[in-house]
Amino acid sequence: MSQKPEKSTQKAADPAYDRRDFMEGPQGRSLRILAEYLDPQQRFRRERVHDTVVFFGSARIAPRDVAEWELQEAQHNAKVQQTKEAHLALEAAKHRLKMSRYYEDARELAKLLTQWSMSLQENRARFVICSGGGPGIMEAANRGASEAGGRTVGLGITLPMEQLPNGYITHSLNFQFHYFFMRKYWFAYLGKALVVFPGGFGTLDELFEILTLIQTGKIIKKVVVLLYGRKYWERVLNLETLVEEGMVNAADLELLQYADTPEEAFEKVRDGLEAYYIKPMREAAQQASRQAARGPLREAMPDPERDAAIESEAARKPSP
Repeated sequence: MSQKPEKSTQKAADPAYDRRDFMEGPQGRSLRILAEYLDPQQRFRRERVHDTVVFFGSARIAPRDVAEWELQEAQHNAKVQQTKEAHLALEAAKHRLKMSRYYEDARELAKLLTQWSMSLQENRARFVICSGGGPGIMEAANRGASEAGGRTVGLGITLPMEQLPNGYITHSLNFQFHYFFMRKYWFAYLGKALVVFPGGFGTLDELFEILTLIQTGKIIKKVVVLLYGRKYWERVLNLETLVEEGMVNAADLELLQYADTPEEAFEKVRDGLEAYYIKPMREAAQQASRQAARGPLREAMPDPERDAAIESEAARKPSP
């Protein structure tokens, strides 16, 4: 009697989405980009984050207590070593302590804004403090919001030099991006105000990208753009020259505001957000309530699409 033929079998192939060689290779790039859109979208909706106040600034600015400790170490080394290198390190530590005021100011401003936004008592999170998720000014912003008892967003980015997220970001709102342009999308899409502290290339890149989007009408919503530390920014940016040379209109400079204290910055950001977003929504809610008294109750119910339409209409109106 002949033997039964054996079946030829082999292990089932892994689905493409389970294969790292595919997902991390050139063929998977479009899926990776889409993931950096869909994952934040799903998480922001789940956490009911409606919009944000974005803080930009240098990752190199230290908290005051850290800068004071570094200065003490530099003073000791300069006294013991008596070298040019030690003297230069001492001068750098002195400057680092001077710049630490911006860390403390960003921390206080984020705290003030968070306390105010939480007092709005809406059924969604409004004007949540958002940063790039790293150290320096980013940490200060997340820290101030956390100390105020609010949620806070960190949009981190994978860099050649390892940069871990700071410890003050709300766990469910801690993001890590590979693509800069997807990270920038989420800064711009949810941001209703931008507070820019002293910083370098990255800070300037983010600032001018937002200004360009506003100037060209790609962002139609009203965005409060505030530069913190007038003396610093007037040394770094000579924007009046752009007007004199005809590169921008004089009105374009009105897109920017300046502040030098957390209290002054808070008032300017709050006033702008109230004028552009809080007041129009309150007026719309009152109108919906009046309509509900005369007609179907559904007219007064929350409606995200209606809210977005109201904000878009408010954005087209001249500034108060």
